Amino acid sequence: METWFSLLVTFFFTVAIYLLLSKSIIRVLLGVAILGNAVNLLIFTGGRLTRDVPPVIAEGSDVLSGPAANALPQALILTAIVISFSFFAFLLVLAWRAYEDLATDNTDEMRVAEPVNEPAPPLGY
Repeated sequence: METWFSLLVTFFFTVAIYLLLSKSIIRVLLGVAILGNAVNLLIFTGGRLTRDVPPVIAEGSDVLSGPAANALPQALILTAIVISFSFFAFLLVLAWRAYEDLATDNTDEMRVAEPVNEPAPPLGY
């Protein structure tokens, strides 16, 4: 099962990097969201995927009785979901505000949209 999840993580990272390299702000935002999900899934997969034994120590014992899922990555992922949602909401508002002020979604056009009194910077590639 870890093999399928590792392939899914690879696919998510590939799509996220492709979208982050785009010139459209909306695609960049989607790339950031997918990248966050890829990292969360990577952490989750690294914490072992097993349904056999819950990570609870039985009464009268000091250690787990057998292999169990690690609860720490799951707790980290719950925290990361909240942080990534607030980060995505901030970036969405920032992109909306930039679109309202500059009337464009293209990052190359945003570079030359403002200020009006200054010459446009060279677009050297």
